[in-house]
Amino acid sequence: KLPTVVLIILNSVSACPFHCVCRNLSESLSTLCADKGLLFVPANIDRRTVELRLADNFIREVGGADFANMTGLVDLTLSRNTISHIRPLAFADLESLRSLHLDGNRLSELGPRDLVGMINLQHLILNNNQLINISSEAFDDFLFTLEDLDLSYNNLRKAPWDGIQSMASLHTLNLDHNLIDQIAEGSFSELYKLARLDMTSNRLQTLPPDPLFARSQTGVISPTPYNAVINLNFGGNPLHCNCELLWLRRLIRSDDMETCATPLHLAGRYFWSIPEEEFACEPPLITRHTHKLWVLEGQRATLKCRAIGDPEPVVHWVSPDDRIIGNSSRTTSFRNGTLELHVTIARDDGTYTCIAINAAGEATSLVDLKVIPLPHRGNGTVLLARDPGSSDITRGKTSSGEESEEHMVGVQGVTSTSAQVRWDKGQLMGVSLVWLYQIQYNCTADETLIYRILPPTSDSFLLKNLVSGSDYNLCVLAIFDDTVTSMAATKVLGCTQFSTKDNYPDCRSLQAHFLGGTLTILVGGVVVVTLLVFTVALMVRHRVLAERGLGSPSPHSALRYKRSSSFDMGEIATTACYSYAKRLSVIWTKRSQSLHGMLVQYGCRRINRETGLKES
Repeated sequence: KLPTVVLIILNSVSACPFHCVCRNLSESLSTLCADKGLLFVPANIDRRTVELRLADNFIREVGGADFANMTGLVDLTLSRNTISHIRPLAFADLESLRSLHLDGNRLSELGPRDLVGMINLQHLILNNNQLINISSEAFDDFLFTLEDLDLSYNNLRKAPWDGIQSMASLHTLNLDHNLIDQIAEGSFSELYKLARLDMTSNRLQTLPPDPLFARSQTGVISPTPYNAVINLNFGGNPLHCNCELLWLRRLIRSDDMETCATPLHLAGRYFWSIPEEEFACEPPLITRHTHKLWVLEGQRATLKCRAIGDPEPVVHWVSPDDRIIGNSSRTTSFRNGTLELHVTIARDDGTYTCIAINAAGEATSLVDLKVIPLPHRGNGTVLLARDPGSSDITRGKTSSGEESEEHMVGVQGVTSTSAQVRWDKGQLMGVSLVWLYQIQYNCTADETLIYRILPPTSDSFLLKNLVSGSDYNLCVLAIFDDTVTSMAATKVLGCTQFSTKDNYPDCRSLQAHFLGGTLTILVGGVVVVTLLVFTVALMVRHRVLAERGLGSPSPHSALRYKRSSSFDMGEIATTACYSYAKRLSVIWTKRSQSLHGMLVQYGCRRINRETGLKES
């Protein structure tokens, strides 16, 4: 039996990872591997370990079999590593874990299965990471056991409020030094055991009152085990000091360090130094809104309502039948006070109410929406001349009535892409009030109708963007109040047909030909001028040289001519030809200066005389 006991002891000692320290304190085993330069979780850790410390290493990822079968592990420390990813179910076997330290790592998000399995977790430390997003299901396995949650010094714009609201045992919540700009109303109402809430240095401008804060006041006045004093910290936020934060100003606390960022006259002042009457609000004021809007049935309608106030008012819309309008497949209500009806129908007609509400009061305005029904059967419209059907587009002359209607509507100035439509308003003299005119037209090759709505003062309209070389059908209608049913009545003024002209493309090849010829002439002219300038320059140069040669000969030049005459006749001829060429340049220059060219003979006699002297 003695060798067996020794073997067990040796196996226990050999199970300790290299460079780590393993301590067997009574029945618990601690494995201490802090600051050992580890790149991953050692594989040969004793699975009976109760305390495992892996802080200050270079571990980049955890998961797989790193903590498999470690059901007795109570305390796990992974602080100050380089962990950027947690594999799903990495802690699935840690059912006895009470404390998990993951602070000082590089985590950017927590998924719904990253922390699964820790059903008895009480302390979760995740501060000093790079967390941007935390799944609403990440804390589901320990919602009722967690007592300490530290998410400070991260990049959270929104806290996981859905999970936090259900943490019935939560004692300390640290959310300081994040980017949180909003707290949902009632987020802390169920946290009866919460004793410390730190939201320092976020981006909160306002805070909704919560039953938690009322309990904190009760604890200050008469502390009991059920009404403990709550430590609240909201300093370092750009708080807007108005009536919505009056409740925070009235709290009796010893750590009241909140300051105002706005309005300007309160900026930088501590809450406790500002009288309550300065935490004021301004009731809403509607500055502009749509007064009356006319739309054709089936078109889009946009109602606008702008309001100011402190705090910023919330705008609601009430329909003509006294119902609050929300977002649906046919309507959209925007935060800026705009209501959009994507497709109007006849029952949308009526008076809408815009209501702007804030903490200081409310303001209302009325907007009239008039939906003009299309002239089809069964909608209460009156077609006086005829019933052309759903499109009101005539397909031909079938009666004298239609011919007379065509004379009421005319088309002039037809081009390939446009046409001027005119109509006679004389037959509407008996109508009490014309609301507007409507033009309906379509191309014979396309059954789609195009509508144009015009004000009641119009008697003409220019159609644009037509198809060239096509036939068009067109009708003009007047929409007015029939004074009997207070509904829209429609009268067809007339219909007509016209054809657009063919559009022939411009002949561009001839223009290109002329352009090329012009360029050729210009280039040729430049070349000729250049050659002329070069020739004149040469002539001037030869003239200068010639004039220098006709002056009094120097002894050296005389000697040169004498020596040249002593050579054979070939050399003499060459010299004479060269001299003749230079004299000829002089003759040419003088002739160009002469009006009738009479200097040619004089030049020749002078050359002969000078040549004879030199030869002698």
